Amino acid sequence: MNDTQKLVSDLSEQVTRLVKDELRLARIELTEKGKRAGFGAGLFGAAGTAAFYGGAAVVAAVVLLLALVMPGWAAAAIVGGVLLAAAAVLGLVGKNQVQRATPPVPEETIASVKADIDMVKERARR
Repeated sequence: MNDTQKLVSDLSEQVTRLVKDELRLARIELTEKGKRAGFGAGLFGAAGTAAFYGGAAVVAAVVLLLALVMPGWAAAAIVGGVLLAAAAVLGLVGKNQVQRATPPVPEETIASVKADIDMVKERARR
């Protein structure tokens, strides 16, 4: 085997190993982004649930207020307000988590592959 054949063989092995490593890195990166998106979606769901119960409590407060003006309505209004505030906080946190997870593109891996290609091109020119 002459030097050229050895170089081509070594290059082939290195490129194969590089591609496998980059694919593994992409899988890890996408898994991480998927987890973040799932967590954000869960927070959106929690915000919706809290808003539903907050709305139900506010409705109960209005019903109690209209039926009889008693201290019970004030308690229901306070609980409803707290639940709606919690829904707002959960919704904003969930939105932030989803924004951090998108776009679901393995950006670090793409940058790494581009750098690898540039390095291979540079070495091939020598």
